Amino acid sequence: MRTLIDAHVANQQPTLTTERLTLRPFKADDAFDVERLAGMREIADTTLNIPHPYPHGGAASWIRLHGPAWENGTSATFAIVGRKTGALVGAISLMIKREHRRAELGYWIALDCWNRGYATEASQRLVDFGFEVLGLHRIEARHFLRNPASGRVMEKVGMQPEGVERDWVIKWDRYESLARYSILEPEWRAARLRQRE
Repeated sequence: MRTLIDAHVANQQPTLTTERLTLRPFKADDAFDVERLAGMREIADTTLNIPHPYPHGGAASWIRLHGPAWENGTSATFAIVGRKTGALVGAISLMIKREHRRAELGYWIALDCWNRGYATEASQRLVDFGFEVLGLHRIEARHFLRNPASGRVMEKVGMQPEGVERDWVIKWDRYESLARYSILEPEWRAARLRQRE
């Protein structure tokens, strides 16, 4: 089966839509908003790799990595923006391991947009894209054990809990345990069929 992930046929990263959101490639002029929104301590506190304070110029450097990563098939990172407003509300990505046809889902949502269902809506769209277009077999995600809201997002998109990686990482001088979730393509396909019935 030839898929985008195997064939490298797409030169341009697509734009994806949901009912309320647009998932599009980041642009250079998004850097200011990324630093402002992702730089909030509450965002950094719930994510593994976002620093606090966010370094000036760090977002521009991060955005420049996206195009080459898409082209070489190692990640697909999207800005999450409101369809009506065009305002940045977060980021979402698949970190891809092509040789294993799997990817890790990661995201952050701006603090003033929490509890609106945006993480679930964007995650479902990217999971669909990963299986339908990229030809993935497995999509996984992890969250800090002390952040159960992220686990609820993973469950809502059909992921199953796999276990806990105890004291897996150090974040801000303390050990953090991570809960791991995953969904396989046959599980995703079966859920889609049930939704259509």
